[in-house]
Amino acid sequence: MQMIYTVLIILVAFIIYSVIMWLYQRRIVKTIAQDEFRQGYRKSQLIDVREPNEFQAGHVLGARNIPLSQLKMRQSEIRPDKPVYLYCENGMKSGRAAQFLHRKGYKDLTMLEGGFKKWTGKVKAKN
Repeated sequence: MQMIYTVLIILVAFIIYSVIMWLYQRRIVKTIAQDEFRQGYRKSQLIDVREPNEFQAGHVLGARNIPLSQLKMRQSEIRPDKPVYLYCENGMKSGRAAQFLHRKGYKDLTMLEGGFKKWTGKVKAKN
């Protein structure tokens, strides 16, 4: 019986943490649909936070690849005074990237709703 209570407490704590992170992310990053994303990303810094092999398989035309795993080291490549448009495969990594950048002082953060998986615009891939 003690084990069930422990598992329930851990589960409730995880759910509360997830809800808090979701609310925090909604406050710091604007998630927009593909059409609006396509209109704004050319005037901003378009960052693909997926790993290099995913980027080479296909990415939004004009995007720079700064993987989430390298973001801390390569943060200086992103200007804090310009809008930053982020995307990943499905939105999870770009949300974490936005949280990191926000903590570092970046204010104008936008991410693609649904991620690259749902992207139907122009794509560039290395053969």
